[in-house]
Amino acid sequence: MHTHIEWDDPGADSVTAHYAKNPNDYSEPHPGSVVSGRYQGMNVRVKVEAYSDQVSIGEVAAIIDAKGERIKEHGKLSLGDIVRLPDDKRAFESAPAYPKEDED
Repeated sequence: MHTHIEWDDPGADSVTAHYAKNPNDYSEPHPGSVVSGRYQGMNVRVKVEAYSDQVSIGEVAAIIDAKGERIKEHGKLSLGDIVRLPDDKRAFESAPAYPKEDED
C-alpha cells in the first residue's frame, strides 16, 4: 500500500517540460533511480522501486525544506513511505533559500 500524495505542480521546474525540449537527454527512471517532486513546498526525493505507465513507485528517501535542511516528516509524508510520483509531477529540485546578507 502506498501513501497518497497530492504533489505540487512543478511549474517552471517541470522535468517533463524540460525533456520535451531536450528529448535526447531523457531516460526513463528505473529501479534504483532517484527522482524528485514537490510536496507542500518541500523537495521530496523518491528512490524508484518500479516504473510503469509514466509513474515512479518508490520509497521517500529525503524530504528537504526551503533552507536545504532534511526533515523526517512533513504533513502526511514521512521518510520511508511508499509513494507514486507521476512523470508530470516530477520536478528539478529548487535551490535552498538563504537569507540575504546585509550590506555594510
